[in-house]
Amino acid sequence: MTDVLSRRTFLAGLGSLAAGSLISGPAFAIDPFDRSQPGPLKLSLSAYSLRKELTASKGEEAAMTLLDFVDYCRELQIPGAELTSYYFPEDFDDEYVLKLKQHCQVAGVSVSGGAIRNDFCVDPDKLQAELDHVEKWIKVYAQLGAPAIRIFAGKVAKGSTPEEAIERCAAACQTACEIAAQHGVFLALENHGGITAEPEDMLEIVKAVDSPWFGVNFDSGNFRNFEDVYAELGKIAPYAVNAQVKVEIVQDNKKVPADIPRIVDVLKNANYGGWVALEYEAAEPPREAIPEWIDQLKGLL
Repeated sequence: MTDVLSRRTFLAGLGSLAAGSLISGPAFAIDPFDRSQPGPLKLSLSAYSLRKELTASKGEEAAMTLLDFVDYCRELQIPGAELTSYYFPEDFDDEYVLKLKQHCQVAGVSVSGGAIRNDFCVDPDKLQAELDHVEKWIKVYAQLGAPAIRIFAGKVAKGSTPEEAIERCAAACQTACEIAAQHGVFLALENHGGITAEPEDMLEIVKAVDSPWFGVNFDSGNFRNFEDVYAELGKIAPYAVNAQVKVEIVQDNKKVPADIPRIVDVLKNANYGGWVALEYEAAEPPREAIPEWIDQLKGLL
């Protein structure tokens, strides 16, 4: 465990936040990224789109490996692949990571990013384990050459309050960003329910973290039941360092088709440039649906 992510460092960060912006004043650290015009939008596919094939059943091997997933991206002429941590072999080592990196290079597919299953709202005595987990994956994704990793905030722990959860999450993000900075990898907080279900709460966390290696993972499908979800997405888009597009949104607790061109316009209006990953979660079989959605996104991007 490095000194950077020691318990002492984390608790010091939590104390600083308690004395600072989240409680006593609006001394926010991060402004929207200074982008004078839209940048190139590069297409990627999230491994979560093929989660059933990538997940092993009990006692059986998965139908698809991450190497197979990279080949699938190449087959569809998708330049990027998001290699989600959930689908790495349980006993993987450095040799596997290098094999995966070499495979991507030969296939002509870039690692657009990754995802870490973490919870920064857990009780303080459990937070160090979460930080250790995040540090492990920062090093893996840095080795793979991923520019950004999407992380999660979590939901209010039992016996806690939303205010405490936001402070705790911001402190943990601050600490994790210190090690991410050493490896040149962005941490991207995803709007994924819990304390990031509302854009205002999410931005309170983002603005409290003082690191040039921190931003937002813009997920078009994760703000639910807003009157105008595209306007809400527009609030977080200026902070995005990675973007994901889903083909559905949730209105009145029902999934309805998303306006994909409008989602892309939200990103362009925020002058975003970077990876835009399709994260397919709809009911139609992914092998049948993904190629059509990829073709649409290629035209829009």
